[in-house]
Amino acid sequence: MHQRNGMQILLIDDELTILEALEEMLELEGFSVTCFSDPESALAQVQPDMPAVILSDVRMPGLDGLALLGMVKAIDTDLPVVLMSGHGDIPMAIAAVKEGAFDFLEKPLTPEKLIIRLQQASEQRAQNLQDRKLQQNPQGRPAIEQFIIGEAPATQQIREQVLALSQTSVDTIIYGETGSGKDVVARALHEFSDRHEQRFVAINCGGMTESIIESELFGHEAGSFTSANRRHIGKIEAANGGTLFLDEIESMPISVQIKLLRVLQDRCIERVGGSELIPVSLTVIAASKDDLAQMSERGEFRKDLYYRLNVASLRIPPLRERPEDAVALFRFYSLQAGQRFSKSVPALEPEQIMKLQQYDWPGNVRELKNAADRFVIGIAGDGFNLARTGEQSDDQETGLESRIDEYERQLIIEALKANQGIVNKAADYLSLTRKTLYRKMKKHDLDKWDFKLQED
Repeated sequence: MHQRNGMQILLIDDELTILEALEEMLELEGFSVTCFSDPESALAQVQPDMPAVILSDVRMPGLDGLALLGMVKAIDTDLPVVLMSGHGDIPMAIAAVKEGAFDFLEKPLTPEKLIIRLQQASEQRAQNLQDRKLQQNPQGRPAIEQFIIGEAPATQQIREQVLALSQTSVDTIIYGETGSGKDVVARALHEFSDRHEQRFVAINCGGMTESIIESELFGHEAGSFTSANRRHIGKIEAANGGTLFLDEIESMPISVQIKLLRVLQDRCIERVGGSELIPVSLTVIAASKDDLAQMSERGEFRKDLYYRLNVASLRIPPLRERPEDAVALFRFYSLQAGQRFSKSVPALEPEQIMKLQQYDWPGNVRELKNAADRFVIGIAGDGFNLARTGEQSDDQETGLESRIDEYERQLIIEALKANQGIVNKAADYLSLTRKTLYRKMKKHDLDKWDFKLQED
């Protein structure tokens, strides 16, 4: 399972059986959990700005939960602490909340309520850390994490590349499938460069005739062609001092490519129908869904333009290769949709989170954004819908999947029976990791205690 918001749950309880049971349940729900039976050991791990939520028992020998709460708040006043107690009463709960606890829950815990409160605490912590980064930014600009969202290793690498390249102002090619977010990365390259106070000018080269794209890029003088009633400033001239973003550059006509190469070499333009050379200073970012090197070998793209643009290049992996990012992106676009449509954003259920991570996203981030809009509005549409389960149209495939699931369930039951419900032994018996077996047990609604009782 993927970590929720990249948050860690620091779980503290001196009763080992409760500690183990809570760890199993929370890991199955997608949380990353670190357990402590000793509150002092947990406190030693607490640091300012750590991406974590603390879930602690109140009644513990030595250092109790209320004292722990005070010490945590002294380290980081915004770090969420959820307290739980089997001996809880109203005065204790009031005292805990007064001291800054995120919540106070009574044992025996209600799993649904615990999961919802931990998720809310995680989201609050993530937002708090994001706000801190923004405040710490000396230029007062948003942090890179607010532009390029996600915690997948590939996404973190893209952020590092963007920050490095933005300081150089070199011409760059961004590769990626349709809808993968090439325009977002281009905008980030501009925003974190020294040109960020100047214009970011974008043009999509796809679907334009040769004459239109030439006029759009280079501009034209009045009377240069029949409908040219007045002078038109082109995109290149408009981007002077800033950044020009050429999306779908693989679609640019060869004749226009020749003129663009001249601009990149000389940093001067000549309007259509004009003779004046106009100097321009700008960074050019091109985006393509196709490999320009291969296109140039086939004669479909000018080699000299490819080499001139390819000072640096970035590749954005499709969303299906970075499923860790799907949930963070979905939450981001859901919040945007909530503001746009003046609607409250529903909380994501564990099953919905799993569905987001398991879907292939053929339309990439663009498809995810549309799905987030539908989720907030509460409507269904073509493609992925989070509010309803997709129906299989192929009955034979459904039947096969059902038979495979039943076979898997029987194998797990046999393993649990053979090992008296001891999950570690059953996992070894099936050559699975403990976490994988727990996930499959939840899927098939199997409880290890049922098999322990049978043996007893």
